[in-house]
Amino acid sequence: MPIELALYQPDIAQNTGTLIRLGACLGVPVHVIHPTGFTFTERTLRRSGLDYLEFATVIEHTSFAAFDATRCAAGQRLLLLTTKATDSAYAAAYAPGDILLLGRESAGVPDAVAASADLRLRIPMRPGLRSINVALAATLVLGEAMRQTNSFKDLN
Repeated sequence: MPIELALYQPDIAQNTGTLIRLGACLGVPVHVIHPTGFTFTERTLRRSGLDYLEFATVIEHTSFAAFDATRCAAGQRLLLLTTKATDSAYAAAYAPGDILLLGRESAGVPDAVAASADLRLRIPMRPGLRSINVALAATLVLGEAMRQTNSFKDLN
């Protein structure tokens, strides 16, 4: 079972398209939790997703509650990437089937969503700086999770 990505009510179509393209290239399913801050269509994603969209596995959820019910029924852990966490994403132990959750670019996730995460993780960075772009943050941590779970072996 692969590591998966989940995007909580993403604000920016270009970041969403980039993450869907990343998922297509690495065989990682991408959950999109609605509502989005843009019209969620192939046309709005095409610029950043290019022609990779047809190779991606995108699972849309009407709400966080619908997403959470699905992942709980499947027995999957939810790992939230957040600047508010104290635990480093590089100290975590990842397992096949884990879902990495990324919040809105503008506001992260509400406290209730954060509370439902099994782990809350941060990317270590220089003091005084707010955050890394959500698509870049996902790429950094997804790479580590895939390395730990030996998920690259099936690619190429």
